[in-house]
Amino acid sequence: MERQKQNIVIAGGGSTYTAGIVTMLLDNYDNFPIASIKLYDNLEERQTRVAKACEIIVKERHPDIVFTYTTDPVEAFKGVDFVMAQLRVGLFAMRELDEKIPFKHGVVGQETCGPGGIAYGLRTIGPLIEIIDYMEKYSPNAWMLNYSNPAAIVAEACRILRPDARVINICDMPVCLEEIFARILGLNSRKDFDVRYYGLNHFGWWTQIRDHQGNDLMPRLMEYVREHGYEEYTPQGQHKESSWLETMRAAKDLYAMDPTKLWNTYLKYYLMAPETVAHSDHDYTRANEIMDRREKDTREECERIVAAGTAKGTWFASNEHAQFIVDLACALAFNTKERFLLIVPNNGAIANFPDDAMVEIPCIVSKDQYEPLSIGKIPTFQKGLMEQQIASEKLAVEAWIEGSYQKLWQSFMMNKSVPSAKIAKEILDDMIEANKEFWPELH
Repeated sequence: MERQKQNIVIAGGGSTYTAGIVTMLLDNYDNFPIASIKLYDNLEERQTRVAKACEIIVKERHPDIVFTYTTDPVEAFKGVDFVMAQLRVGLFAMRELDEKIPFKHGVVGQETCGPGGIAYGLRTIGPLIEIIDYMEKYSPNAWMLNYSNPAAIVAEACRILRPDARVINICDMPVCLEEIFARILGLNSRKDFDVRYYGLNHFGWWTQIRDHQGNDLMPRLMEYVREHGYEEYTPQGQHKESSWLETMRAAKDLYAMDPTKLWNTYLKYYLMAPETVAHSDHDYTRANEIMDRREKDTREECERIVAAGTAKGTWFASNEHAQFIVDLACALAFNTKERFLLIVPNNGAIANFPDDAMVEIPCIVSKDQYEPLSIGKIPTFQKGLMEQQIASEKLAVEAWIEGSYQKLWQSFMMNKSVPSAKIAKEILDDMIEANKEFWPELH
């Protein structure tokens, strides 16, 4: 049966990832046919630069696809099948503050973990809920694939504020790590194996990795990780920013804490916080790296394409981030029944963990639905870490809804990266001042 062409809107159209997502949609046209692609952003100038380049890419490769871009929500969300949401509220200028304010107090500065992640999450809740409402009003049968960071807090807010919305929260970090695993193993891609994984977003563990013949690949991976972490001696592994390479190396130290599992690297920000602070450049953070490289390179490439009137020779290409999104949309639209790591309500999947926790676990995705796989009971060590982290995330969302200073302070205190109530309060007060344009008023 011929697959019906889909209509897509990318919310956050001015993102540095947009051109890669558009390219991936075009690359997958045979499996995921497209009638139209729209870009939507509330920052017109930022989006226009990216959109004009994408318009040329689409016209050269698939002129039958209708490509438009807009700042009008009615125009953007009317008549679409999928909303691909990638919001960065406050842009990289606010990410820089998310990272540098905690460092000022001797605490990990990171965009999705610790106080910086909480700050970013509170900025994102309102705009994302607004987009969900637009989608439900103008395209009630559409699905939102939300990969706006920090996914854990955003997913919890969606669960409480829009529990019946057709929203699936996802993260590409496990995908990126699984591609590293595939390269370490000498395989073509992560699609050459199936995984068992559980945790929270940026807070989880692989417990099983098997190829499609059922062979256990974990021993080979563990032997490598014991010596090298996730650092890979390949062109893909060596042409990364220094902060990324440092994070990959940290997997070796995480692995030593429980060598029966493979760890999501973000756990280093909680369990290796003092070392992370000591080895970080507090004046030149990950945000600065991205602004000086990816953001700058993307802007210059878009301008080059527009000036030349052609995308020939562009370095914009598909990546793991985009491929995961397209594969998920394909499963929802065409019943491919693939397995994905999704952020979903627990509802008994992890038997000894709260039902209302938003957990990251494997799910089978078919036409217009997903089915979480049963995990069973998890060990005391992982369960305890997850309970503390989920409490911090829930308190942050409750603070946003209620405008509660007290609960937000408690959220900061509960976060394992913060060493004391006093420091939590000092960081919070600085964060309130920095985010006064974005956060609700706290009482």
